[in-house]
Amino acid sequence: MCLGVPGKITEIYESGGISMGKIDFGGVTREVCLAYVPEAQIGDYAMIHVGFALNLMGEADANESLDLLRQLAEAEAEFYPETEDPSPRDVASQLPPDGKAEQR
Repeated sequence: MCLGVPGKITEIYESGGISMGKIDFGGVTREVCLAYVPEAQIGDYAMIHVGFALNLMGEADANESLDLLRQLAEAEAEFYPETEDPSPRDVASQLPPDGKAEQR
């Protein structure tokens, strides 16, 4: 399964001629490639998949996506409590507890 997770761009810089950024996923920060979203600015939200920002999104859309991920994780935990492989439940456990992207 492919999974994109929204995060907030907190820093933008260039590395080896490629646009890169730091993305905040509710307190967890990761480095991602911003080459596919050259219009990105600090404070924007982006959908991230395997270290690449695929598109920009508004804060409301980011919050809705985070809430849907949390609901998916809760449903999986309810129907498959014995599952031990990495899943949306593991991803959701790293999201902010209120299911909302952090506002700054």
